[in-house]
Amino acid sequence: MKSTQVFLDHILGLEAAVRLVNGRLDDLFLETDVFAPGTIFRARVEKPVKGQGGFFVSFPGGVGFLKGTQGVSSGKRMLVQVSGYAEMGKAIPVTKRLLFKSRFVIVTPNAPGLNISRNIKDESLRDALVDYLKDELASVSFGLILRSSCATADFEDIRQDALAMYNVANAVLRDKTKELCRMLQGDSPHRLAWREWTGDAAIFREKGCLHREGVMDLIEDLKLSEVKLVTGSYFIEKTQALTAVDVNTGSDTSSAAALKANIAMAKDLPRQLRLRGIGGQIVIDPAPMPKKDRRLVDSVLKASFRQEPVQTQILGWTALGLIELQRARTRAPLNL
Repeated sequence: MKSTQVFLDHILGLEAAVRLVNGRLDDLFLETDVFAPGTIFRARVEKPVKGQGGFFVSFPGGVGFLKGTQGVSSGKRMLVQVSGYAEMGKAIPVTKRLLFKSRFVIVTPNAPGLNISRNIKDESLRDALVDYLKDELASVSFGLILRSSCATADFEDIRQDALAMYNVANAVLRDKTKELCRMLQGDSPHRLAWREWTGDAAIFREKGCLHREGVMDLIEDLKLSEVKLVTGSYFIEKTQALTAVDVNTGSDTSSAAALKANIAMAKDLPRQLRLRGIGGQIVIDPAPMPKKDRRLVDSVLKASFRQEPVQTQILGWTALGLIELQRARTRAPLNL
């Protein structure tokens, strides 16, 4: 049985939420000085971006890029939501499809209807959830997604969560303010931890708990480019254009050394990218191995990313024997 610990503290005066699983650093959220995903603005549409199928939009404190042109025109004022973190020197990615996320539900004003997480496979449970919430669903026009955390939650807690998020969505959408402004603040690290880490865990909230429990030493290791494994190691190095991952076999000189090192990297890489807040283009240079072993490395890599909360596309192998990935920028880059 896994042992999970959650630490809610501050680093350099900024909120930090850290999760350990069996003593190993598994996830973390750190407060930044940029707009967090989920933040909603009343923005003004500016000029279209030629060749990119979208518009620049302006709002207090920043400039965003809104992909898509349907229903959008220069000068129009509209609600947009921050959908991720921008590359250095680029506009903040925003969307007009608003989502109001909480621990058990996601309210979807632009997509009416009820959807239940596919991770909830018990049909009787799915039916029971619908029956319990049908009165609330009948009284609103917004859509609702029941998250996988509903599988083990108290039905009344789910209902209260849905009502609270309906109220938040109503307040934002019915606001008649015309000037450009921030309508809703994105979740802080501590609230994100409450929202996303729904499993059983021992929770530490005391000031300085990150230092007293030795968690800061684990976070400090993320500053190093080398990630040590039982079989070899690999290096993660960011450039302006992409992130490079280079796998080494270390002192192992056996015929299976490369395959073992590549598989170990494939199992650990999603966690490291998550912890370091790395998105965008990622190129892996595996340890040299026969082409017949690529299928096995592929399957391990895909299985590892299948459980990832951050969307990652595995694009395949290049002619040079590299593996290309494309990862959403939904986490703040680690900057300690």
